[in-house]
Amino acid sequence: MTTARRQGAAEPLGSEKTQGAEGALPAQGPRGADERPGVAKRLGVVGVFLVAGAVTIVIAAVHITQGTSSVGLFDLLGQGDEAMRVLLASRLPRLLAGVAVGVALGASGALLQAISRNPLASPDTLAVSSGAYLAVVAAAALGISLPTLPSGGLAFLGGLAAAGLVMAASAGGRSGTTRLILAGSAAALAFTALTNLMMILFQQETTGLFAWGSGALTQKDLSVLTQIGPIIVLALAAGILLGPRLDVLGLGDDGATVLGVNVRRVRFWVTVLAVLLATAAVVIAGPVGFVGLCAPVIVRLAGRWLPALLAHRILIPLSAMAGVLVVLAADVSLRALFGGQSGVDVPPGVVTALIGAVVMIYLARRHRDGGPARRPPGIRSAAHRSRAVFTVFVVAGTVLLAGAVVLGMLLGDTFLRTGDVALWFQGRTGMGITFVLDQRYPRVLAAVLAGAALAVAGTVIQAVSRNPLAEPGVLGITSGAGVGAISVLSFAPAAGIWAVTGAAGLGAVVSFALVYGLAWKGGLSSDRLVLMGFAVASAGTALTVLIIVETDPWNTATALTWLSGSTYGRTPLQLLPVAIALALVVPLVVAQRRELDLLSLDEHTPRILGVPMEPARLTALAGAVLLAATAVSAIGVVGFVGLVAPHAARALVGGRHTRVLPVAALLGALLVSLADTLGRTVIAPAQIPAGLVTAMLGTPYFVWLLWRSRAGQES
Repeated sequence: MTTARRQGAAEPLGSEKTQGAEGALPAQGPRGADERPGVAKRLGVVGVFLVAGAVTIVIAAVHITQGTSSVGLFDLLGQGDEAMRVLLASRLPRLLAGVAVGVALGASGALLQAISRNPLASPDTLAVSSGAYLAVVAAAALGISLPTLPSGGLAFLGGLAAAGLVMAASAGGRSGTTRLILAGSAAALAFTALTNLMMILFQQETTGLFAWGSGALTQKDLSVLTQIGPIIVLALAAGILLGPRLDVLGLGDDGATVLGVNVRRVRFWVTVLAVLLATAAVVIAGPVGFVGLCAPVIVRLAGRWLPALLAHRILIPLSAMAGVLVVLAADVSLRALFGGQSGVDVPPGVVTALIGAVVMIYLARRHRDGGPARRPPGIRSAAHRSRAVFTVFVVAGTVLLAGAVVLGMLLGDTFLRTGDVALWFQGRTGMGITFVLDQRYPRVLAAVLAGAALAVAGTVIQAVSRNPLAEPGVLGITSGAGVGAISVLSFAPAAGIWAVTGAAGLGAVVSFALVYGLAWKGGLSSDRLVLMGFAVASAGTALTVLIIVETDPWNTATALTWLSGSTYGRTPLQLLPVAIALALVVPLVVAQRRELDLLSLDEHTPRILGVPMEPARLTALAGAVLLAATAVSAIGVVGFVGLVAPHAARALVGGRHTRVLPVAALLGALLVSLADTLGRTVIAPAQIPAGLVTAMLGTPYFVWLLWRSRAGQES
């Protein structure tokens, strides 16, 4: 009985062991002396709730005075007809939506962190919001108009499937923070790619869903809130009732089992409750980013001074209140800085995502590296390939790539024959075929060059970070390049290719410098590097949405196409930057092949063998940044290539970079080339951006890779 009561509070953020037990038996002594600490704790907890409630009321009072109309505080106090109409029709629904979303996401984040025992778990990092959003957009794209509750049920199924995939692939989050983040980010990337595809193909049916996808609190009336609100209240109450079992679960699976907790059953039902809360928030306002991460962190930080707050029966409702504060404060700040109309045009989720990125950077700075035990898959399984096997794969890859290039020249909205291409080379084709091939060959070359650049960049990043799930997008490189390029496309649409390339390069360099600088803490931690990259990438995505909705919120197809990776409209001049980058960086990386081999092993071996760690890392990563930035400027943002190509190369020719680099480059070029050709052909004359095709092709491989590496960790 004493042991069971000792579980008290969950482990505070950044601590090495569990905090003292709130419910432990008192020490021997006078009764009054023993009771004072318990009374003080109870008064402290009540005081925290009272302060949080008072701050919430103040922010809500400010929130309700803001809007697009001229109705102010004194008008509301006077209770005129016009003021009451504005209050009931617009401001009160928006306020209540913010409260409901904050409660749902704050509690959901606390529940997910409890079952994963991971302070970075949230509806965003577990791709729950992305899965729910995909389900909602899919229904809209198919022309299915559902009432609120069935729509919520559909979103729940999408969110539950996403959470199940990420939790299973990352061993419930207990196999490491970095692994959880990478699994969630890759799954979110795949879901986002599918969502963008539907919005591109079904523009009329999904009009307005792009901005809504970052969290929009605007409500037509209270009908959605009255239907979803009771679900949030019941799920929150159920989560609080499970609080004591979550405290016991914090002792570890074995300890919880000994104390009579059915771990699997508790984890299942808590996951269902967390996903239900997160999807309820999506139905009300769309995916509001990172509230589920920030709210529990705020409470856990307060728990340093008052450990009683860390007991889950207190932590969960207090996280819900903190979520309300985050959402309302973000909305109030947005409209206070940019005016009432910004509350309509700019999703508050953009602000919460930026706040969440800062919180994640704080958490990542406190994170301890998982150690040098990790090795990229493939080193142990294919390390003894002979030179003959390597030669065979290089020749085969070259032949396949040549075939893909020919195929890319033949297929598209107009089908050609090889004879047409041969005559075109000789300058003997008619005007129609000449026009088609003149437009087509820059696209084919752009796909080949960008695919090779992304594959080489991914190979370098995986070696330097010693993380087999890393790729350029994880380090914020492609996101930063996207912010730079989309800024030029939005604010100066007449700018030339060199302006776009320069802006993309500048954005990539700034993002990389930020990630590298923040990850440096008496040395460069591989785990910290990845976590910082994820935070900066999230901030970059939020800024991209902000730029798009501020410049032209109703015409997002062009930006979406570019952000999804498209070769449409490419010219030979636009290929020059990525060609130059490949010519400069590839020889540099090849010269560093020995250093990359050693860096991919562990932290100590390179130092023992005299490798200058930081200069070698910085040089290699700088080359990867240049390759990724120019690839983004050439075809936009393409995911999974930098992840899949290096893995496939290691599986084929082993782990030595002198062999991995050329094979990865061939595979990356082949993958993007085939994806581009497929996207230009299957629904011609409409087109699917190459980045969306690579995401759809890469997602199954990524899921298999996660399972494979998980099995390797457990064996």
